[in-house]
Amino acid sequence: MKRPDEEGARRAPSPGTRPPRRAPRVGVLSLQGDFDRHRASLEPLGVEVVRVTLPRDLAALDAIVLPGGESTTLLRLLEATGLRDPIHAFVRERPALGTCAGLILLARECRPLPAPPLEVLDVAVERNAYGRQIDSFSAEVETSVLDGPFLGVFIRAPRIRRLGEGIEVIARHRGEPVGVRSGRTVGLCFHPELTSDSRLHRWFLGEVAGLDVPPARGPAPAAAASPGGRGTGEDHP
Repeated sequence: MKRPDEEGARRAPSPGTRPPRRAPRVGVLSLQGDFDRHRASLEPLGVEVVRVTLPRDLAALDAIVLPGGESTTLLRLLEATGLRDPIHAFVRERPALGTCAGLILLARECRPLPAPPLEVLDVAVERNAYGRQIDSFSAEVETSVLDGPFLGVFIRAPRIRRLGEGIEVIARHRGEPVGVRSGRTVGLCFHPELTSDSRLHRWFLGEVAGLDVPPARGPAPAAAASPGGRGTGEDHP
C-alpha cells in the first residue's frame, strides 16, 4: 500500500512544467445586433467568447465587445436587463471595443437617444451620418496601429464630430477619423467583424487588452461581406 506522501509525489507535476494556459474570456454584448459575427472573428484567435445578456455574464471577463445594431434599442435593452450599471462599471475599468452602434454606446455625446450613452469615450458622435442603408459601402481605412490599410465596412455608420482631449485617432477614411482610442477603450465607426481580416480584433486583444493571443500568420485577407444586409449597422432612419 502506497503511503500518502508517495501518492502525492506521483501526482505532482514535474519541475519546470506549467499549468495549462487559460484562454482569455471576452464578452460580446448579445442583446441585439451583429454579436455572432464578432464571435466568429474572436474564437479563431484562441479566446473563449461569452455572450453577455445579463449582469452575471460579466463575471471573470477579460474584455468586452459592444457590437453594431440599433443604439436606441440597445440602450433600452440595457435598462430592461439591468445591464446598464454593470456594463458602465465594467467599461470604465476594463478593455472595451465598440463598433458602429457600440461606438455610440461608449461615446460621451450623441443625440437624440432615449437615454444617455455610457460616456467613457470623450467623443461626440452623429448617428447614421454616412446615410441610409442604400448608402452603405466598403472602403480602405488608413490605420496607425496595423501594418497597412484595413477594409472597413460602413453600414448606416455613425460619424465622429468632436474629439476630446486625450483621444487618439487610430483610423481615418479620407482624412476623417473613423477609429479612436482612449486608454483601453476603442471605438470604430465601421464593422471589422464583417471581413475575413482579423487584424483589428487581434490588435485590440493583444495591444489594448494585453491578452495572450497567437501571432498572425501570412498576409492579411481583404475580402469583405456585402454591406447590403440589414441588422448589422446603426439605426434604421
